[in-house]
Amino acid sequence: MSDLTVPMTLGRSAPAVADQPPSATRSLTDDFKSGLEAPICLTWELTYACNLACRHCLSSSGRRNPAELSTEECFGVVDELQRLGVFYVNLGGGEPMLRRDFFDIVNYSTDHQVGVKFSTNGTYIDASAARRLASMDYLDIQVSIDGATEAVNDNVRGDGSFASARAAMDHLAAADFGAFKISVVVTRQNVDQLDDFRAIADEHGAQLRITRLRPSGRGADTWDELHPTQAQQRDLYHWLLDRPDVLTGDSFFHLNALGSEQLPGLNLCGAGRVVCLIDPIGDVYACPFVIHDEFLAGNVRDAGGFTGVWKGSDLFTSLREPTSAGACASCGAYDACQGGCMASKFFVGLEMDDPDPECVLGHGETLLEQKRASGQLVGASAPPRPSQDHSRPGATVPVSIATRG
Repeated sequence: MSDLTVPMTLGRSAPAVADQPPSATRSLTDDFKSGLEAPICLTWELTYACNLACRHCLSSSGRRNPAELSTEECFGVVDELQRLGVFYVNLGGGEPMLRRDFFDIVNYSTDHQVGVKFSTNGTYIDASAARRLASMDYLDIQVSIDGATEAVNDNVRGDGSFASARAAMDHLAAADFGAFKISVVVTRQNVDQLDDFRAIADEHGAQLRITRLRPSGRGADTWDELHPTQAQQRDLYHWLLDRPDVLTGDSFFHLNALGSEQLPGLNLCGAGRVVCLIDPIGDVYACPFVIHDEFLAGNVRDAGGFTGVWKGSDLFTSLREPTSAGACASCGAYDACQGGCMASKFFVGLEMDDPDPECVLGHGETLLEQKRASGQLVGASAPPRPSQDHSRPGATVPVSIATRG
């Protein structure tokens, strides 16, 4: 099940599609490709400060940027989102609860009809915080774990992180928060634990949400080691088909090439079309997984604010233009997977019109191996590095990182 859906409790109409000629033959996917007047799903990283050092962190979080948006600037962004008709924001980081004004920002958002879902490692949700969160309206929480056991989780997220997350889940359940989310990045090491993750969710009256690992942030260095194998992806596709209640955030549309039955949700990259990212200093990127200068559209501090960036940036305009299938043009599965994930291609060194590196038909994996073997991805032609690294000096990940071939 996709969770890029509108919280109907807010009682608001869907964002309008950007000006396009009416057509009886246009599909919803066609409209989304052309861009919307407001993003359906906006991720807002409130801070890069984090008490953990997860090996696959998409934003390489750890240290706070002193140029973070102030409380008043955050309120101003919320005001813009309300005027645009944005239904909800995904607040993240870093660990968003490390901001002293975290609850102020959440309250201001929900008071202004902008629902909030925030992602947390759970460290700062004690019994008191859980009761406070349970008393708030238009709020959803997702607690992150990446292993159904301490050994698997802590290998990726750090010692003690599993116990902290489980304690947070216990506190939220005891406070009658309701169906919060348990968020899992699927890896080679935990994909066989999916039923166990679901059992943990059921135990707490929660809902399981799984998402795809991308080679972004620190994940650029651990992707080769952590991303699921081809066989695991095939198993995942069938597992999801049998469990439509599991949320995916449209992360796995590349799996649709495996069969005639498609997974629920959008089968396209929504970067700059229906989704985008605001980072802690107000920079706006096409999506949370492409924090790189090439995908920087503007800043909320610029004249015109977020609205000007969303509606008028050259980058977003170009992303909404029709694109060719490129190297995938001759593949019969292109309509099902739309060529896969832009971020995954970019950070492993593939072109935007190349196959997804995790193409389930093997085309991307073969191409990537050929480029690596021929020396095309070394020196000046090496895969792009993330533009920022907020890792704390001396912070280490628990297991050695595999070296690329």
